[in-house]
Amino acid sequence: MLKEFKKFAMRGNVIDLAVGVIVGGAFNKIVTSLVSDIISPIIGLLTGGIDLKDITIPIIGTAVDIKIGMFMQSVLDFLIISFSVFLMVKGITSLRRRQEKEEKEEKVEPILTKEEQLLEEIRDILKQQNS
Repeated sequence: MLKEFKKFAMRGNVIDLAVGVIVGGAFNKIVTSLVSDIISPIIGLLTGGIDLKDITIPIIGTAVDIKIGMFMQSVLDFLIISFSVFLMVKGITSLRRRQEKEEKEEKVEPILTKEEQLLEEIRDILKQQNS
């Protein structure tokens, strides 16, 4: 069982996934800071000083409030993160396609006409005769 786990853990996909999760966690902190420290204050200015996180809906007859502002902030975080990931994936896909296109262009050998083939044969014969 230990050998199977080691084989599973050392696969390329698992390691890639682990790196993705770690980078994603760090990226989440950056986006959260972007939303809470830059975008939310701008929205607060536009809405007359209302902080998005402070918007609540009290439930009548109880001491409980629905924190709709925190939810809206989380939705905004999600939209920014998903758009950023979309842009990254789009960029990586574009680079991959360009690289694959260049590789295909390098591999394609030109198709010679019969005349060109004959000329190459004559050239090769002349080279052999001169050497």
